[in-house]
Amino acid sequence: MREEFDRLYETYHHTLFQYLFYMVRNREVAEELVQEVYIKVLQSFQSFEGKSSEKTWLYSVAKHVGIDWIRSQSRKKRKMDGAQYEWSEKEFEVKDHAPLPEEILLQKDEMQQVYRMLALCSESQQQVIILRYIQSFSIAETAEILGWTESKVKTTQHRAIKTLQKHIEDHELKWKEASE
Repeated sequence: MREEFDRLYETYHHTLFQYLFYMVRNREVAEELVQEVYIKVLQSFQSFEGKSSEKTWLYSVAKHVGIDWIRSQSRKKRKMDGAQYEWSEKEFEVKDHAPLPEEILLQKDEMQQVYRMLALCSESQQQVIILRYIQSFSIAETAEILGWTESKVKTTQHRAIKTLQKHIEDHELKWKEASE
């Protein structure tokens, strides 16, 4: 069991971190969530039946962990909005300014723009773009991770690309008009 867990960790740790980083857009949170994924994997490894590949199983666990975290943050924000506090969590956040390898790539203008425009897409569209184009999963693997049909993945992918293109075109048009 220990050897199997070590192998899973070594094989998938970095790519799971990347996937969660794209979901939550915070390095420290992504690191914590990866640890949570592996805790869940340890707890449920005995029940893994092998009906899917270990890779899609791990990404499915990571997807659920990421979505749970996003939902909890949304609940916290709603509670904070109703509270009478004058401070925000950002004031107490310590940031590590050392860029990740992925962040270095994102620093190129075109990639930064695409990444910002991706944030304007729906959650489903973001998931498909991340899994298909950033993590390089097949349509079948993406469908398995998301619990969708392959046709839903294809449709969402098509719509996501069109939405992303429209956001980029709109942004470029606004930038062009502002510079004239």
